[in-house]
Amino acid sequence: MTPVTSQFGLPSPEVLRGYRIWDSYFTPSHSHPGRDGSSRLIADIERSRRAIDIGCVEKLCYFAHVGIGTTSDPALERLLRTNPSVVLKPLKRWPELIGMIQLNANDVPTSLDAVNRWLRDGPMRGVYFPGSGPGAMTCTHRNFDRLVERIAELQGVIMQHTWFKTGGKQGPGESTPAELAELASRFPQQRFLCAHAGGEWEQGIRAVQKSPNVLVETSGFDSTAGFVEMAVRELGAERVVFGSHLPSRSLGTELAKIIGARISEADKRRILGENYRQLLRA
Repeated sequence: MTPVTSQFGLPSPEVLRGYRIWDSYFTPSHSHPGRDGSSRLIADIERSRRAIDIGCVEKLCYFAHVGIGTTSDPALERLLRTNPSVVLKPLKRWPELIGMIQLNANDVPTSLDAVNRWLRDGPMRGVYFPGSGPGAMTCTHRNFDRLVERIAELQGVIMQHTWFKTGGKQGPGESTPAELAELASRFPQQRFLCAHAGGEWEQGIRAVQKSPNVLVETSGFDSTAGFVEMAVRELGAERVVFGSHLPSRSLGTELAKIIGARISEADKRRILGENYRQLLRA
């Protein structure tokens, strides 16, 4: 195991920098900029800076709303749709940010326009399909097909929110890892990120085990012994990607899932950054 030497219970800055950490799941204000177009989002990013610096995180991906019906605020939707500078402001202010857009599979034509505007023409690198809110739709729905086809043409990354909940879904638009595996089977050449490994990670890992184009993301649930070890054993380290879920989760907790796992240092480097860079072709 990696020796812990810093006052924060983490390895030394030199060790952390050696991992070249890229965070695939950064959620400042759930990427909601607020009515003035920036205050909440900017404040949450600023609030995260201390943890980002201590953790020596090189890059972080956040999921921007772009005015296509993914929030329940009509005024904000109009602002985002008519003023792209609001969407771009965080990326210009913090070059370490990677942007992906939240899509609304309930509105395929508008989402396709957004994919062309933000992925084809830049600077976004992929998309996020949410699990709740007005833009959510279960990912097995055929509305996803045209969207995934276009994203694949543009070589974009797809992050799908997933969760297994005891007692069933809390909303009709939620997706489980099993449903993501079904979608992934229709697009074997496209790789998908299974956010949070489904929450109940033992079920989640098993659900996507036979889907080689699905990778699991590590954030969003309490750190539990055995998670990363099982993921590496059943999927291979090349199918596990680190996420912090900052600022609503502890970076130390999320990093500890990987750094404290009984896996090789090479596998830790893969999970903490190499796999995500490969997805992004970075």
